[in-house]
Amino acid sequence: MDEAGVKGRDERGAALTGLYDEAHALAPQIVALRRAIHAEPELGLHNPATRDKIRADLAGLPLEWREGPSTTGLVAVLKGEKGDGPAVLLRGDTDALPMSEETGLPFASARAGTMHACGHDTHVAMLAGAARLLAARAGDWAGEVRFMFQPGEEGHHGARFMIEDGLLDPLPQAAFALHVMPNSPHGQVQGRTGALMASADQFEIVVEGRGGHASMPHFALDPVPVACEIVGAIQTMVTRRFSVADPVVATVARIEAGTAHNVIADRARLVGTLRTLSGENRMRLRACLETCATHVAAAHGMTASVTINPGFPVTLCDARAVALGEAVARDLAGPDAFLRLDHPIMGAEDFAYVLEKVPGAMFFLGVAHREANWREACGIHSPRMVVDETALPMGSALLAGCALRFLARGFS
Repeated sequence: MDEAGVKGRDERGAALTGLYDEAHALAPQIVALRRAIHAEPELGLHNPATRDKIRADLAGLPLEWREGPSTTGLVAVLKGEKGDGPAVLLRGDTDALPMSEETGLPFASARAGTMHACGHDTHVAMLAGAARLLAARAGDWAGEVRFMFQPGEEGHHGARFMIEDGLLDPLPQAAFALHVMPNSPHGQVQGRTGALMASADQFEIVVEGRGGHASMPHFALDPVPVACEIVGAIQTMVTRRFSVADPVVATVARIEAGTAHNVIADRARLVGTLRTLSGENRMRLRACLETCATHVAAAHGMTASVTINPGFPVTLCDARAVALGEAVARDLAGPDAFLRLDHPIMGAEDFAYVLEKVPGAMFFLGVAHREANWREACGIHSPRMVVDETALPMGSALLAGCALRFLARGFS
């Protein structure tokens, strides 16, 4: 990848000339904000310290701020000086994970049991950098850019709450987001058309038996072997009821039953996750799970109840938005700057709520250290996850470039 950026762009990329270098000039501010947020991580829908850091960092820019009642989420609106035009949304999430940090960094989390192990601190910093880049060029474009700083991505549906609070109204014409990948090549942008990430639902199955003495199971209804049989039946259901061309994942992650070695429990509880890459399979998998669990239990004279806790929908990327992001990445940093992914990943993202309403795309940005083997780097959600901060200006430039390209040309 050409660190100096690409020279001699054609007319289509002319609006991006110098953007890569301008982003690198902002590296000290981007890194400083990232480290400040990393050291003071917050969970869930309310991240007041992070909100205040964002507002303080961008205080000198001509932004209009929106806040809602459900979260500490922010939408900052920047208007171009050339008048009215389309609106484009850029999003970064703000919350951390409930886990302890083991990186040993000098700016490691000062809050026990809380860590930015998914890179949301970098997402905020890159988005703030994009705001600076676009504000400096406000005289060159018409329309508006909305910067969505969103809490509650880690399972708390923050994007949905911000949408329901009306913070995105009227809806923009395009939306873009980035997610860092610490075990992907440094500075490389990755994306794909269609399903990029899976839907994610949680399930709970409770098998109701009848307890008794472990030495006399014939006088009881033991739910434990039935629960085990349900686990095996679920795996058979996935491989025999669903096509590998539209894959699903059903994982039983936890089984609970019993209190002592010589007691047959009254009930057994199974908890897990369901992942799909299409809305159709999402509904079908839920129904099949319930049928599977209740019928296996019934075959043994027991009952099973199934509860589904809906999670995020499938993250679906618009083909035009992916093509735009690919062109921007290559204009900024050369032909090797973008990789089209052959397959989606089965993780989930609540930016999917935005993409249900607005055409757009999410991209991955590789932040592995240059000198390291990126294949061996700790991935997201690891207590030892680290990022190479020299890749962050590329993220700011990409977000700003996507906005500039869309405002100038739409998806054409």
